[in-house]
Amino acid sequence: MGRQRRWTSATGRTICTVLPLLYVSHGAWALDATIEGVSDQVESNIQAYLQNIDAEQYTEVRLEGEVRRRTQEAMRVYGYYEPEITLERSTDERVWLEIEPGPQIEIEILSINIEGDASNDPPFQQAVEDFPLKEGDVLRHAPWDRLRSQFSGLAIERGYFDWGFTDRRMEVRPYLQSARLYMDFDSGPRYQFGDTSITGSHIVIDRLRSMQPFEKEDPYLAQTLAEYNQSLSETGWFSSVSVRPRLETAQELVISPTGGGDPWWSEATASQPERPRVTSAALLSALSLNKPSDTQLPIDVSVEPADRHQFEVGIGYATDVGPRLRFGWEQPWINRYGHSLDHDLYLSAPEQRFTGVYNIPLEDPLRDSYRLQYGIRNIDDSDTQSLEGTVEIARRWEFDNDWVQSIYFRTTYEDFEQGGEADQVWLFYPGIQWSRTRTRPQRFPLWGDRQQLSLEYSDTVWGSDAQFARMTGDTEWIRTIGNNNRFLARISLGAIETDDFAKIPPSLRFFAGGDRSVRGYSYESLSPRNDEGRLRGGQQMLSSTLEYQRRVTGDWWAATFVDNGNAFDNWGPDDLKTGAGAGVRWVSPVGPIRFDIAHPFDHEDDWRLHFSIGPEF
Repeated sequence: MGRQRRWTSATGRTICTVLPLLYVSHGAWALDATIEGVSDQVESNIQAYLQNIDAEQYTEVRLEGEVRRRTQEAMRVYGYYEPEITLERSTDERVWLEIEPGPQIEIEILSINIEGDASNDPPFQQAVEDFPLKEGDVLRHAPWDRLRSQFSGLAIERGYFDWGFTDRRMEVRPYLQSARLYMDFDSGPRYQFGDTSITGSHIVIDRLRSMQPFEKEDPYLAQTLAEYNQSLSETGWFSSVSVRPRLETAQELVISPTGGGDPWWSEATASQPERPRVTSAALLSALSLNKPSDTQLPIDVSVEPADRHQFEVGIGYATDVGPRLRFGWEQPWINRYGHSLDHDLYLSAPEQRFTGVYNIPLEDPLRDSYRLQYGIRNIDDSDTQSLEGTVEIARRWEFDNDWVQSIYFRTTYEDFEQGGEADQVWLFYPGIQWSRTRTRPQRFPLWGDRQQLSLEYSDTVWGSDAQFARMTGDTEWIRTIGNNNRFLARISLGAIETDDFAKIPPSLRFFAGGDRSVRGYSYESLSPRNDEGRLRGGQQMLSSTLEYQRRVTGDWWAATFVDNGNAFDNWGPDDLKTGAGAGVRWVSPVGPIRFDIAHPFDHEDDWRLHFSIGPEF
């Protein structure tokens, strides 16, 4: 008691002055304070508490009292409960606060207990283990408040809908410089997934149930519902998807928790009507008299069919091919089993192609499928003229590590003329491909990588016109240091082994040069040439790129790069061509636009412009 009187007396002796006020454009007065006696987090917190004081709403005396009150509140969260605060005018526009913080409060008793099913749930146990305060430590409010929010958030996310705090106290004794903290959390029972009801689906129900990542009587987990919702959306079969728990029992009266529980609570209850809510403590008291006997939570899935026909038109330009036009026709579902059909028409000066993909999803539609691909392509570019028709049957798997494996059998007819040599060939060959693409963000990746490896084999034994083994591989990496330094590296290689290269069509031979290969050289202008000086394509290919980009301002980037590579018949570093240059990148609303000027090192006076629209991957 004596300590309290001394503190009050010291406060009474504090010098009271008129606080200077600064006029701002919107008509309010803002406080500008200089603080001495404390530093770092405490000083920053006081400044934050003193922001946005509208001095016009206070008299001088009340304004000084408001400043003192906010300063004391800002210091309490760091354990300072008995500061001595002196206020003096520094200038007409500044107030000076001299603070004697006094002793910090230490934790005398720390008691945290979990009851109910959550007492054996690892995330709750981990939350207690990770709590940074212990007895004897200086009291800080933030970890205590975070633990309270963490408990309530975990309860909603993990299906403890009858949770509540039976005791939650912070007893502070400033005159003893001690605090006693008590938190008793009763989770009640953990709810389980119940029966799943699916409405509105035009796809057979069993196909949707096979995608369900949980079984009846599994412990409830809100994240699992979100994953199911996302999986259904990614199929493309539906225009809208809603996966919600049916909250019909007493737990739906619980008020939504603050902090970490909000996103999951909103996700889980968005479809439920607004109803009167009570606090979790009051509900816990009521439920202690009448515990729910059924802890299985039914799940309601509501979907709406996507449009059966979807169209897309794209226009672009690249130095390699000039203007280009793409028209896409997608049918995300064509029957009740979720089969889909995509058609794509691509037009440019050197190349025209029409392709189609018929997709037959299996038990996991997003990861496993059969695919029938077909297309026709015409190329008339420099020394290459080709008319090609292809049909391919493939089995596709996508693994948990994002790698995609595809085993396929392809048949190709190609009528071609390459470098003045013409032929017509039928090819039948199996192949296998592994690929993975990861990017973030999608439009202009600041982090990402892409890998692809393909192996193919053809033999005259089964009627193919050529015998060959062919391999292609690509890897590309994008990494960003800080917010303004972006690095890109790319390596592409290929090889074909055959006894009769003349029978290999242009679509399987290798060429280098162009916007996405060795800049400084025109599109596919690098390859071995015949006796007449015409391009005939190579049996091997290697190209690499190193590029550094620096943000200039906003969505504008400057770039420097060096490219190296060639297509050839025999491996050898002397055959590689090098081009280097600089460029500009603009992340436009329609996608990245790249403009480069490159110099080929084996032609001293040559410079070549490269312009393209579209992502690197």
